[in-house]
Amino acid sequence: MSRFWKIALIVIAVLVVGGVAFRLLHKPEAQTAAGSHRHGGGQGSGDNDAKGQNQPGGPGQDNTPVPVTVEPTVSQSVPVYLTALGTVTALNTVTVNPQVAGQMWTINFQEGKAVKKGDVIAQIDPRTFQAAYDQAVAKQKQDEASLSTAVSTLDRNQKLVANGYVAALDMDTFRNNVAQLKATVIADEAAARSAKVQLDFTKIISPIDGVAGIRNVDPGNVVTTTTSIVTLTQIQPIYVIFNLPEQNLEAVRNAFQNGADKLQVIALDRSDAHPLDTTGFLQTIDNQIDTTTGTFKLRAQFNNPQSSLWPGQFVNVQLRVRTVSGGLVIPAQAVQRGPDGDFVYKLQPDQTVAMAPVTVAGEVGDSHVMVSNGLNVGDQVVTEGQFRLKPGSKVQALKPGEVPQAPAASDADKKKWKQGGGRRGSSNS
Repeated sequence: MSRFWKIALIVIAVLVVGGVAFRLLHKPEAQTAAGSHRHGGGQGSGDNDAKGQNQPGGPGQDNTPVPVTVEPTVSQSVPVYLTALGTVTALNTVTVNPQVAGQMWTINFQEGKAVKKGDVIAQIDPRTFQAAYDQAVAKQKQDEASLSTAVSTLDRNQKLVANGYVAALDMDTFRNNVAQLKATVIADEAAARSAKVQLDFTKIISPIDGVAGIRNVDPGNVVTTTTSIVTLTQIQPIYVIFNLPEQNLEAVRNAFQNGADKLQVIALDRSDAHPLDTTGFLQTIDNQIDTTTGTFKLRAQFNNPQSSLWPGQFVNVQLRVRTVSGGLVIPAQAVQRGPDGDFVYKLQPDQTVAMAPVTVAGEVGDSHVMVSNGLNVGDQVVTEGQFRLKPGSKVQALKPGEVPQAPAASDADKKKWKQGGGRRGSSNS
């Protein structure tokens, strides 16, 4: 094909595409004009429809109030808490080791059960130690008899020395013999006590009130002084140790030293749902700040009557440092986060809403917060329905739990219904 024909075909194709496009662009206008003439509307009818769409209160504009839930700002005494993650620690932890070596005869405790101070929790074979004690007692009695004989001999010769029947040198020997036997008897008494202590060590006694852990030996095992039998933990009362940032040190120290009552501490479960025990009290503030974390350590004590706090457990801690009188409290769900900070929608006298910036000073329970500025007592704030609002929106204020009523139909809606559905209903009848 020659170059001439190629150019001609391209021109023809461009003309065809242009004609189709022109046809499509002008077809709706023609149909619209024709349709309006067929219905008898004319130019006047179209103008009237356009005007009706733009009139205030017409179908093109919705002034229906937005139903929202509002609650008032209230004033109340608000406790101020510092929160932290704490670790439960036993009041006392004792690893029980035997103090003498021997064969384990009996284990007298149940693992995981409570033991009392002074209870015999295990017994080592005492026979060897009993024999040693008996020998020590016998040796003491033997030496006491020798001492008694020596004392009698000294007394008899003491009466004869004046008449010259006994030499003075012999008297010195008698006196020294008595003194020597007295010292021997004292040593025997000490040896007997030592043997008795070793014999008593065959009974392993609980040194504290606590809970027994898992035992490490069984009856029949030969144990030494390095063998760990069981670990006992005292959990009533019990400690909770937690850390706070160093910027809270001054407030905590002032409250701890100057407070009329002890600082209360609450231990909550990991979900902050409920307290695990009765309220505890701050007992100790550590004497230094950890330079690696910038925190300081505190220790609280709980009575733990139900053993709900367990050693090694992680808990959420709330330390009450002070109480604010007349704090402004609102529901937490009323506070919204904006680009410039927290705000709430406040109800105005004309039933519109306005954005009010607020500063949240702390949590009050699980569902409320305290604000330090931005609101006054009695101000109504929106708690539900905020996503449909903007500053100046008209609202229908409802109390919590109320159901919004359906809006009344306007005159335009009634007229539209009569011209449409109402007439169709009559024709069908």
